[in-house]
Parts: sequence; C-alpha cells; structure tokens
Amino acid sequence: MSKALPIAVAVILGGAALVPVYYATQHPATVSSKASANASAVEKISYALGYEVAHQTPPELDINSFVTGVREGHARQQPAYTEEELQKAYEQFQQELQQKQADQAQQAQTASDAFLTENAKQAGVQTTASGLQYKITQQGNGKQPTASSVVKVHYTGKLVDGKVFDSSVERGEPIEFPLNQVIPGWTEGLQLMKEGSKATLYIPSQLGYGEQGVPGMIPPNSTLIFDVELIEVK
Repeated sequence: MSKALPIAVAVILGGAALVPVYYATQHPATVSSKASANASAVEKISYALGYEVAHQTPPELDINSFVTGVREGHARQQPAYTEEELQKAYEQFQQELQQKQADQAQQAQTASDAFLTENAKQAGVQTTASGLQYKITQQGNGKQPTASSVVKVHYTGKLVDGKVFDSSVERGEPIEFPLNQVIPGWTEGLQLMKEGSKATLYIPSQLGYGEQGVPGMIPPNSTLIFDVELIEVK
C-alpha cells in the first residue's frame, strides 16, 4: 500500500498510536476479554499497548472494525478495501467529524449565552466589562492579589450542566500558581477577591478555553463555573 493511507490513519489516531500498533502486531498474544492474573509478560504488555491505542482513538471509531483490521494486518492478509476506497472514506470521515464538532460548538455557545443571560439576573451576581460574572459567597479581609501575584487556592470547576471537570477539593490538596499564567477569567476573577474569600466565577468561553476547549474535558465554547477559595496571596 502507498504512504498516503498510513498518513491518513496517523491523522485520525495520532502519530504516537502507530508505534504501539506496530509493536503489538509484531508480538502476538491471545488475551481474554478480562485480564488474567496469570497472564504472561507478553500478554500483559500486549494488553497494555491495545489499551493505550484505544485511548488515542476518537469515540466515533468502530472498535470491531478496528480490531478486525489489526488482526488481518498482523496475519498479513490483503486489505479488505482498496487504497482509493479508504482514502475516500477518510475524507468523508473528516468532513463528518468537522461538521459534528462545528454543530457541537454552536450548541455549546447557544447554551452558554443563554446561561449567562439568566445568571446575570441572579441575586449577588456581578458582571464586569469583560463579561466575567462573579458572586462573592464569603468575604475575606486579607491581601488582594494583582495580576503578577502567586496565589494558593482551592477550587472546583464545572460546566453549565453541573458536570465537574476538575477539582483540587476532590484531590484534597490546594494548588499554587502565578495569576498571569492562567486563563483570563481566572486572572481577572481572583483579583476581585481577598485572602479568605470564597466566590463563584462564571467564565464565558472567550475568557476560558474558547473555540478549542480542552479535548475530552471541556467542549468548545463552554462557559466555566468555578467555586474558588482564595487561601493565600504570595
């Protein structure tokens, strides 16, 4: 087969996925659907490589067809489809994926706009010139940070549907960071607080992760909600 198809596959799976796929096909092992405590080293490594590859594939991929391709490739069988068929399928897949992502981004933007419009009407919520919304839930009386300050905080980050995507509280350990090295919504929002304060920050997407989002964690155009406790300003 030509180089065109492997390149296309690399774009879908991510280049790093090609190495473990190649390794796995050179080191065959029969592994049951459930990991065995008595598995050999080769079986465990083969399972681990397969598991890692799965984490690098898009959710739209058909896992049964993927496994069939690995098995037939390892057996050195002729591919089930021609290069032309696969290239056409790849281009169609990319178009469908891009359209799906665009639709999801638009839906997220619409939902975020609606949320912020209603949230601005809630008691205690204030809106800044940038569009950041915040609500002080506990007023502290310590130092107030500047954009260049290093702060120590506890926080829980959620999407507008309530899904938690990150939390230092759940990890049981606050974090420290310079305010000028985080998303704009954090840089601005923390400067509105004093040591000992607690607040909820409602960060519109343009002050968060924007149209890119964070793959697997934060969809594009998402408004972010952070419950923040400012523990210390350094």
